[in-house]
Amino acid sequence: MTTTQQTPIDPTSDQAPTDLGSRRTLANDTSPKAPTTADTDSAGGRTAPTTNPPSPTTTADADLPAGFRPWRAVVALLIGFFMLMLDTTIVSVANPSIQSSLNASLTATIWVTSAYLLGLATPMLIAGRLGDRFGQKTIFMIGMAIFAAASLACGLTGNIASLIAARAVQGIGGALMTPQTQAIIVKIFPPERRGAAMGLWGSVAGIATLVGPMIGGLLVQTIGWQAIFLINLPVGVVGLILAARFLPRLPHQHADFDWLGVLLSGLGIFALIFGLQEGVGYDWGSIWGPISVPVVIGLGLVALVAFVLQQSRARHPLVPLRLFRDRDFALANSAIFLVGLAISGMMLPLLYFIQVDRGMSPMLSALFQMPSAIIGAILAPLVGARVVARLGANKVALFGGLLMAGSLLWYMLYFTADGNIWWALLPGVTLGVGNACIWSPLSLSATQNLPLADAGAGAGTYNTMRQIGSTVGAAAMSTVMNLRLLGRGLDPDQAGAAQPGGLTGAGAEGYASAMADCLWLPALVFMVVAGLSACLTGQGGRRR
Repeated sequence: MTTTQQTPIDPTSDQAPTDLGSRRTLANDTSPKAPTTADTDSAGGRTAPTTNPPSPTTTADADLPAGFRPWRAVVALLIGFFMLMLDTTIVSVANPSIQSSLNASLTATIWVTSAYLLGLATPMLIAGRLGDRFGQKTIFMIGMAIFAAASLACGLTGNIASLIAARAVQGIGGALMTPQTQAIIVKIFPPERRGAAMGLWGSVAGIATLVGPMIGGLLVQTIGWQAIFLINLPVGVVGLILAARFLPRLPHQHADFDWLGVLLSGLGIFALIFGLQEGVGYDWGSIWGPISVPVVIGLGLVALVAFVLQQSRARHPLVPLRLFRDRDFALANSAIFLVGLAISGMMLPLLYFIQVDRGMSPMLSALFQMPSAIIGAILAPLVGARVVARLGANKVALFGGLLMAGSLLWYMLYFTADGNIWWALLPGVTLGVGNACIWSPLSLSATQNLPLADAGAGAGTYNTMRQIGSTVGAAAMSTVMNLRLLGRGLDPDQAGAAQPGGLTGAGAEGYASAMADCLWLPALVFMVVAGLSACLTGQGGRRR
């Protein structure tokens, strides 16, 4: 009879446990577990447990390499996740420069951001299924390679149409990466240690959205707007090397694709966003013949309703609707949709006011993001690991939502043509505190009560909601900015381009007032986020 011997693990190390019994809770298998017996080696007199091999649908310790250290895998995952989240906001500070350099309209320039967000949101649901079928490591690395290659194309393009197309491909690469990050974390960490990893995941998302404009401003000012894309190439290469070295190859299974769900969700999201984005450009009328903006928006809404109905009957749905029976999951998904909408939207008027109205360079405008970025980077890990565990996710997220709303209203006081703009650094401090108090509580609440069998689907749904919110936010803010500038008697296409020294006279005051008006949208949205957060159970992230 053969024998096996297990290696003892130091409980204080970050090495993955190798006792199969201690990790049964990580298996996405609800069937009765195989019995464990002890066999004796007649030659050596040693005893060791033997088990029946796990089913192909489980993740067990036998599937992890000897000496595997999960936190090294987390570092590899978060490098890619930070890079793709950074690109949701890094372009906002370069928009005026891109508009001037490529001689583009305001609407076309904002599509540089919207195309990326649209490419990121539309295929994310099926990306989770691809990970189940071909392996999370494989799909993550393919996505990172596509992201890096598209970034190179963005940096080398010479016209706005090619830039928009490359950004859409870049978003698709990011969509392949995102669901795999949470799925791998769920599979390599036991439940009692998963909260810290999930908290760090949420913290990285929040920090990346804030430091994006700061890094973008530095690169635009010192090198040029192309650098904000080309920087992704070396980062992507490093990320691929780390992923190949530290990410484990987890078991995967054949998973049928809900192709009808993919078609309906993609059509609905694209039509809705296109209608919102292009509404002002087409004067909310005809686009081509009988096809008008209201028809396109209506088509998108109908497709999304049909998608929800189809998911309730699909054998292998992209979004298992039963997940929304969990109160925290439903509320957290609703809240993260609105958080994505508000953060994506608020960056545009802030940076356009600083660069266009006040005439500041991209580097100087990036200084206004430093307080929020630094405070967020310091507080976010602490919030995810300790504050939520002590106070509860509901109280922390409620506080964060209210503080974000208050910070945006505070910003509006300094949106004037001739006031001291440096006072606007103060709201950035409170904005950073509020941002740190939102991401981790919501991500922990969304995953805390889900059965492991639904963890992958839950992660895919949560990330899709966040990305759809970001896409809607950019599109909606584009419409609001155009409307408010027109309401102040300004031409959006001409007023949106950066000018040395900024605007002067009545045009400067009108532009400042228009951008201040735009901040009401994200401020009100954050108030709704606070209300949803107050209804959470508060169990997310608490130690049990």
